[in-house]
Amino acid sequence: MSSTDTETVITLKGSVDIVTEFFFTAINSILYQRGIYEPASFRRVDKYGLTVLLSTDEGLLSYLNNVMKQMNSWLLDGSVQKLVVVVTGIDSGETLERWQFHVDVDKENDDLPAAVDENDVPNRQPQQSSNTTTTKKNKKTVKEIHDEIQAIIRQITASITFLPLLNEPCSFDLLVYTKADAVVPQKWHDSDPRYIMNSSEVKLRSFTTSIHKVDTMVTYKEVDEWEL
Repeated sequence: MSSTDTETVITLKGSVDIVTEFFFTAINSILYQRGIYEPASFRRVDKYGLTVLLSTDEGLLSYLNNVMKQMNSWLLDGSVQKLVVVVTGIDSGETLERWQFHVDVDKENDDLPAAVDENDVPNRQPQQSSNTTTTKKNKKTVKEIHDEIQAIIRQITASITFLPLLNEPCSFDLLVYTKADAVVPQKWHDSDPRYIMNSSEVKLRSFTTSIHKVDTMVTYKEVDEWEL
């Protein structure tokens, strides 16, 4: 069997599609597992060798698809540093969880801009109310990439075993950290980071396409003793 049977050439566009699809699936998994949307509004889909749950809510899907379309564009030109899913208590107005997906770009890839400063301000989509390629070969198979993604989705599913119970109705926002000169659509605007006071964090697994590496972490508000 030749090496071409097991090795895959990953282009920049192909890598961006993998990362964008992962973001879409991970966000849906978080919204389901954390009860942000009713369980009945999700459908089961086979993906990454798992059964994952994707929303059927038309308003939510429209919002997420618009965000993913912009993410795809920013990833192509190397503008994305980090995507954050912020879970906020509707009654308290407090930030309860921050699911962070940090994006690193292969430093040896000459087709992409240099890394951006971690202090860049996030651009936030309002609450829902050029096929550039690289010739660099990826020694990993698509299955190996999907296996790494599968492990992250499994950890999100298992998050209910270590995250505090959300005792109030919650909403979510998406924050996207970009480099300072990224072209930002008018419907997007700057946001504060929505940090959590008195927080704990759990580092989850990562995956790489050999062009992009995505590290995952969840930060959550610690429960006061009197709330137990």
